[in-house]
Amino acid sequence: MVTETQAQTHDEPHEGGLGTRLNWLRAAVLGANDGIVSTAGLVVGVAGATGDRSTLLTAGLAGLLAGSMSMAAGEYVSVSTQRDSEKAALATERRELEETPEAELAELAGMLEEKGLSGEVAREAAVQLTERDALRAHAEVELGIDPDELTNPWHAAGASFLAFTVGALLPLLAIVLPPVPLRLPVTVVAVLAALAVTGWWSARLGAAAAGRAVLRNMAGGAVAMAVTYGAGALLGAAGV
Repeated sequence: MVTETQAQTHDEPHEGGLGTRLNWLRAAVLGANDGIVSTAGLVVGVAGATGDRSTLLTAGLAGLLAGSMSMAAGEYVSVSTQRDSEKAALATERRELEETPEAELAELAGMLEEKGLSGEVAREAAVQLTERDALRAHAEVELGIDPDELTNPWHAAGASFLAFTVGALLPLLAIVLPPVPLRLPVTVVAVLAALAVTGWWSARLGAAAAGRAVLRNMAGGAVAMAVTYGAGALLGAAGV
C-alpha cells in the first residue's frame, strides 16, 4: 500500500503540470479573444466614421500595440505577485522544517491521512517522503506548489502579448486589405468566425457545453462591433 501511495504522490506533479498547461492554454485563448473583440470594435468604429485606409491602419495598429502591452504588463504584475507568494510560502515551510521537523512530519502524515490513508500507512509514507525531499513533499501536498516549476512572470507576459497580438491581427487585416465595399462584411464574417473558434476552444478547455459558449462569444462580438460602428457613423456624420 505504501508503494501505491508513493506512486500516487509522484503522479501529483504531472497532474499539476497538466493543470498548469491547461491554464496557460485557456489564458492564451482568452487573450486572443480579447484581441479580436477589442481591435474589431476599434477598427469597425473608425470605419463607421471614415473609409480612409491609412486612418484605419493607424487606429488598428495603435489599438493592437496598446492592448497587447496592457495585457502583458497586467499579466506580468499578476504573476509576479503570485510568484512572490509562492516563494514566501516555500521559505516559511523551509524554516518550519528546520525548526520543528517532528511537528511538520506529523502534519504531513495528518494531511495524507485526510486523503484516505490509514494512520499507520500515512505515517510511513510521510517518513519516506520526508527522507527523500521534505520541502518538496510539503510543498506539493500542503501548498500545491512544485518548487521546481514556479510561475514565471516573463513567460506569462510574453504569452499574453503574443495571444492578444495574434487575435488583433485578424480584424486589422480584414478591415484594411479588402476593397472599400467589402471591408465591413469581410471583417464582420472573419471576426464572428474567429470568435466561434475561440468560444469553442474555451468551452472545451473548461469542459462546458460548446454551443452556448460559441453563441455568447459571437453575440458579444457582434454587439461590440454594432455599437462602435454606430458611434463612429454618428461622429462621422457630425463631422467630428
